[in-house]
Amino acid sequence: MSGKLKAAIIGSGNIGTDLMIKILRNGRHVEMGAMVGIDPASDGLARAARMGVAVTHEGVEGLTRMDVFKDIDIVFDATSAGAHVKSDAFLRSIKPGIRVIDLTPAAIGPYCVPVVNLDRHINAANVNMVTCGGQATIPMVAAVSRVARVHYAEIIASISSKSAGPGTRANIDEFTETTSKAIEQVGGATKGKAVIILNPAEPPLIMRDTVYCLSDVADEEAVAKSIETMVARIQEYVPGYRLKQAVQFERIEKGNNVFIPGLGRFYSGLKTSVFLEVEGAAHYLPAYAGNLDIMTSAALATAEKVAANTVARQTAPAA
Repeated sequence: MSGKLKAAIIGSGNIGTDLMIKILRNGRHVEMGAMVGIDPASDGLARAARMGVAVTHEGVEGLTRMDVFKDIDIVFDATSAGAHVKSDAFLRSIKPGIRVIDLTPAAIGPYCVPVVNLDRHINAANVNMVTCGGQATIPMVAAVSRVARVHYAEIIASISSKSAGPGTRANIDEFTETTSKAIEQVGGATKGKAVIILNPAEPPLIMRDTVYCLSDVADEEAVAKSIETMVARIQEYVPGYRLKQAVQFERIEKGNNVFIPGLGRFYSGLKTSVFLEVEGAAHYLPAYAGNLDIMTSAALATAEKVAANTVARQTAPAA
């Protein structure tokens, strides 16, 4: 046994190609098995073939006809929400036990942010990587939630317009809805809100994220330490992830009420403001496309832990 699980990537566009290069360069428990697309002329398929990866331009059905499919344990889906629903069902009809990591907004499986809740879903058949904004900001909400009850969390993800492809532009509503739900379900906020900004600046700016949390009064030093610890953990798989400045705090007094839609008035507590930037590793995508890089990095981090857990079980001595 090699100690590695073979993976296939469905979607030979920018995200799928960047993910492939990350696996080829950095995979410890995961190795490339196949790259799947639908455009025989795509750069991703051509690049995969040059790198010695098996390819098919016949979509997920073509993948299941490949000799290597019998050895595929993990499938990454970097296509679209609608396509993912069909692909997941089709894959399971052929190989029921296959593990799927979903980089689309389909959310068939539970939301997964590796540093927050992967251990809880380590055996899930399908996990959803939320959104780029979710991967960048939900850990900050979770970090505050570990110290104090978060009543409301709002995130603003600002990305370069050039890094937003047709899929992102067509799924703005899905982005905000999915991220808002995950802020609550994964981040621990009672109410979540997400905003995305496509910045047309030239030269393109790297991803910037702002996180606001309204929580119970808490020790500010403890909150800041929780956030800094979380940042360090994310940097293990996204080196370009960093705090733009020190965490900011503001005490909200009863005479300075803040209105939270859906929850009523927030009379007193602590407002925590976190300012982030995410620079991509420039494996395939440009460095300013940190929004895409954090998705592929989080997906690989998830697969690595799933694979390590699987290999450990397979090689454990019988009781």
